[in-house]
Amino acid sequence: MEKVERVEHIIIGYTRLVGLLGSPISHSKSPRTQNLGFARAGQDAVYLTFDVDNTNLEDAVKAMRTLNVLGFNVTMPNKQKVLPYLDELSEEARLIGAVNCVSNVNGVLRGYNTDGMGCVDNFREQGVKFGGEKVIIGGAGGAGCAVGVQMALSGVRELVVYDVIEDAAKKLAQVVNENVKGCTATGKKMVEADFVEELKTAALYVDCTSMGMEPYEGQAVISSAEQLPKDLVVCDITYMPVMTKLLQLAEERGCRYITGIGMMQKQAAAGFKIWTGVDMPMDYVLAVTAEEAR
Repeated sequence: MEKVERVEHIIIGYTRLVGLLGSPISHSKSPRTQNLGFARAGQDAVYLTFDVDNTNLEDAVKAMRTLNVLGFNVTMPNKQKVLPYLDELSEEARLIGAVNCVSNVNGVLRGYNTDGMGCVDNFREQGVKFGGEKVIIGGAGGAGCAVGVQMALSGVRELVVYDVIEDAAKKLAQVVNENVKGCTATGKKMVEADFVEELKTAALYVDCTSMGMEPYEGQAVISSAEQLPKDLVVCDITYMPVMTKLLQLAEERGCRYITGIGMMQKQAAAGFKIWTGVDMPMDYVLAVTAEEAR
């Protein structure tokens, strides 16, 4: 295989900082992804991580403002706690109640949530039809809220949310019903028989539960492949492992399935564009990281 020609990342006196605030943080792959993108796109910026939790988050955000950073990402446990320290929120961030990306424009810190953006952008790139359709979301936690709200904002006709905590599902449905015209949402307690029946009339199912990821590897929200309609598109936003139990069942059934890798890549690209105004050179980023993994 032909070797990828690398682009040197030069840091000078004018280089702007982009940070990631979270804890723990040393495992993050975001610095490699974003810095490769900055170098290839000719953006004078550098991406670093900072171990920040709720105890020092306010000071960290003040420091970001003082240092005139280009922007920053926010991850666990700070996605909700950061809201009071920002000046503005995008529509989806306001409805979701959580932020994972912040821009700094002339000292104004504006929060976004690119998790849902990444999911929707990936579906569009993959040619998955969801506009005007019925979509089911499994899980009403942080990821489920982000995906559910963004899909409602992007033209879904009907949204059905399932969660083991019924109140969480109903709360997300209420947010959609009160704020998004053209989309009707329902929140339900996750009961397998009811869930399987609902799948029969849906175009797309997006799993945002913890089933399939550590420590729930080998588990899924359904017990057999036959419970999936063959014309249903199935997505699991988990990317470690890539082929979760749910996606294995979808493959066995002959359903079209979408892994979580595309969403992960697209949410990173959305943040990159918010900060720089240009598209992330994703082909280059993926080529370099694939070469380094060999």
